[in-house]
Amino acid sequence: MIRLFKHYVPYAVLFLALVDLCLLLVAAETAWVIRANQIGMHVDYIGNRIWPLFTFAASVQLAAMAVGVYSPEALQSLRFAIARLIVAVSLGVIFMAIMAFALPGMTLWRSNSLYAMGLSFGYLALSRLILGSLIGSGSFKRRLLVLGAGKRAQRIKDLEARPGSGFVVVGFISLDESKRVVPEAISRSAIYNLADFVEKLGTSEVVLALEERRNALPLQDLLRIKTTGVHVNDISSFLERETGRVDLDSVNPSWLIFSDGFSSGRRLSGIAKRLFDIVVSALLLVVALPLIALFAVAVKLESKGPAFYRQQRVGRYGEPFNLFKLRSMQSDAEAEGKAIWAAKNDPRVTRIGKFIRKVRIDELPQTWNVLKGDMSFVGPRPERPEFVADLEKQLPYFTERHIVKPGITGWAQINYPYGASLDDSRQKLEYDLYYAKNYTPFLDLVIILQTIRVVIWPEGAR
Repeated sequence: MIRLFKHYVPYAVLFLALVDLCLLLVAAETAWVIRANQIGMHVDYIGNRIWPLFTFAASVQLAAMAVGVYSPEALQSLRFAIARLIVAVSLGVIFMAIMAFALPGMTLWRSNSLYAMGLSFGYLALSRLILGSLIGSGSFKRRLLVLGAGKRAQRIKDLEARPGSGFVVVGFISLDESKRVVPEAISRSAIYNLADFVEKLGTSEVVLALEERRNALPLQDLLRIKTTGVHVNDISSFLERETGRVDLDSVNPSWLIFSDGFSSGRRLSGIAKRLFDIVVSALLLVVALPLIALFAVAVKLESKGPAFYRQQRVGRYGEPFNLFKLRSMQSDAEAEGKAIWAAKNDPRVTRIGKFIRKVRIDELPQTWNVLKGDMSFVGPRPERPEFVADLEKQLPYFTERHIVKPGITGWAQINYPYGASLDDSRQKLEYDLYYAKNYTPFLDLVIILQTIRVVIWPEGAR
């Protein structure tokens, strides 16, 4: 993987995205030439139309990122990729059509768009047909040697078996035979020179996956391996990179303290984030006001009670605030006054409520919270004080998720289905900690784009 703005991107994804960008530019130029020849127009120097070509390519590529064209599923399944490409090209052309009003002269002609749309889909589909076997092969995978043969090493072995894994394990080295779980591991005593062994296997990375590190670190081995130019990593950092989560089973306070990250308070990025929130929330409130009003009336007509409700949530640094939403449940959903987790097929949800939850319309009033500064567009979802008090007792590092503002959408929301149990909260916390630790405007952009996928294909909405 390559690290872009503190976020890890697989080499295969980066390679495919660059190929796609070139093909989209070729498709746009080809469409331009075809249309110019049809109307008898002279085809001049390509530099004179570089911006229309680029806006088309950028629009389709952003749409591709948004709908999951570069997801592990799309990299593994041609059928899945083709289905997402159809949506991506369509959304990209729609977005470009909207841009034509805002930036006249900076986009392709409407008569070019149909040609460009068809050519783009054909080129991108063909590239996946040709490059599919290359992307799925070991060409883009790191060769990994694992020091350890216990439960933690088994976790790495399980990750390797996942579709779209970015690494291949070339060996496991057992340093403690009493805790061996991986049967094929080689005992350290059977290897004379571990550094030479690592080099002969063509290893690109060594991961330390010991069950107990106290007085057990093979310091001489690690030093020799490091000086040969092979990257040495601990399991916590490795799992963070491979899963996009801070693994609660392996981290400890010293790792959180000394590892890179938790720089969300940097002044420039914080100012940029707040300016984005103010501008976009103000525009969105104006545009979405008729839609909010329409569904407010629908909610009011279907069931008794107010169309909107406000509920206390926990914000940044643990400060409480009132969150606004369209009501999607019956007004007496918590008649006993006790906070209750939402459940799958929750009977308290109304018919209108099911729809607005599915397409996230019930979240639109929260743009007011964003404008006020209680929330941001991107961040961990704010929880109720009752749940926070309970989860802080049961989950380590739960308080640390509050170092950033809560958001309407977040890293956990695009990576994990909606859940309402302690295990679900633990999984979401791991994603939230990753976001808090690795926040950059680039990661915010990735999350906002991926939220479009969640809205179009609402996995797990309740």
